Amino acid sequence: MNMDMHRLLSALLQLLVLIPGAVSCYLPVKKQMKYTPAKTAALCTAVILPYSLATAFLHAAFSISMEALFFPALVLFFFLYRRTVDMDLSRALAVYVGVCAIETFPAQFAYAFDARLHPSLGAADFSPEAALFRLGLATLLLAAFFRPATENFSWALDRLDSPKLWYSTVVLSSVFLVFNVLAVPRSYSTLYAGRMYELFLAFEAGAMAVLVGIYVLFYRGATLILEQAELKERSRLLEMQSSQYLSLLEHIRQTTKLRHDFRHSIRLLVSLAEQGDVGSIRAHMAEYETVLYRHSIANYCRNAALNALFGHYREMADAAGIQTDWNIELPEPLPFAELDMTGLFGNLMENAIAGCLTVPESSRYFCLTSQVRHGNQLYIVSTNSFDGKVRKGKDGYLSTKRNGNGIGLSAIAATAEKYGGSAKASNSNTEFFVDIVLKI
Repeated sequence: MNMDMHRLLSALLQLLVLIPGAVSCYLPVKKQMKYTPAKTAALCTAVILPYSLATAFLHAAFSISMEALFFPALVLFFFLYRRTVDMDLSRALAVYVGVCAIETFPAQFAYAFDARLHPSLGAADFSPEAALFRLGLATLLLAAFFRPATENFSWALDRLDSPKLWYSTVVLSSVFLVFNVLAVPRSYSTLYAGRMYELFLAFEAGAMAVLVGIYVLFYRGATLILEQAELKERSRLLEMQSSQYLSLLEHIRQTTKLRHDFRHSIRLLVSLAEQGDVGSIRAHMAEYETVLYRHSIANYCRNAALNALFGHYREMADAAGIQTDWNIELPEPLPFAELDMTGLFGNLMENAIAGCLTVPESSRYFCLTSQVRHGNQLYIVSTNSFDGKVRKGKDGYLSTKRNGNGIGLSAIAATAEKYGGSAKASNSNTEFFVDIVLKI
């Protein structure tokens, strides 16, 4: 075994690019990290350091190409990444493969730089100078994408729950990744045939611009999708409020009539009392109470949008024969965004009612409690009957209506996390529970 120290140094320098690559993977998922940045860094170091030493040794001692050693390890690194973030497979793959695709461009430019320094060599003899050049480019890319990754792309990851869209970015990123792997100049002499060197640089620069453009367009598309969803939600709330307004007008009309007719009831009651007909008095009072209840309007809270939302789902529950026991207490003034709270309660009540519909009408019930505790926390507890059938994945409950994550539960969890709280779902054989805590 003949250890080539030049190869060893070059391999170690090449593997330093794993550092900006790893940082780039975690920048957009800062809210989904399972561990603290320090612990995550320690876990990554515990895997990357021995891998780098072993890879450099095998490359220097046995002349095994870096590609043969590096690219299979990307699968290992993905499993490490997946273990340290709390997100579904589609989003984790989108981030990881996207970063890998972007990182191939510094490598291509470094090969061109190496070809300028050592035109008679090839990719297998990648020089330490070129490795440092690649590391510098990767670091510059990290600095350039730091803000977009931590703000824009992180925002899309938090809010866009569409596995199909995320998988589409994986496919696009994979195309650029595979192409750049296949385009590695094995012999630098090929770059000096005609104008290949200039064409190679121009093509790689253009391809990188196209890939970045695709990511920007994806972000803009995600923004439009989310804005459309928000407008749809607002429109639905306005419809609910309009419906409640019409109900209120009808309530005013009916109560006006009841007040007008009340004097007739008084005369009737006086007459019945003079006759000693207690039974008729009780029957008349019971009928009057029924009429009042039929035309009453529940007032759950002072917020008009939320009150309309509660009224809408209460009507749905009543129509489905669901027994309801709701006790709603919300802080005043409401310290949360109105749309966030309507989304949270809407998803919660919609899921609960859907669960109740899976059991016979005689077994349907839905209990909902919202209470301020300790002066700075809002506790929301939901319990509903259901048939006990659930689907679970690595990241929690899955929708029973379609493949993928249950949209409602993931949206509830995202809102709770936004306000420094938590959301936990659990179930027994007959009941489904959701416990939510929001910091005020």
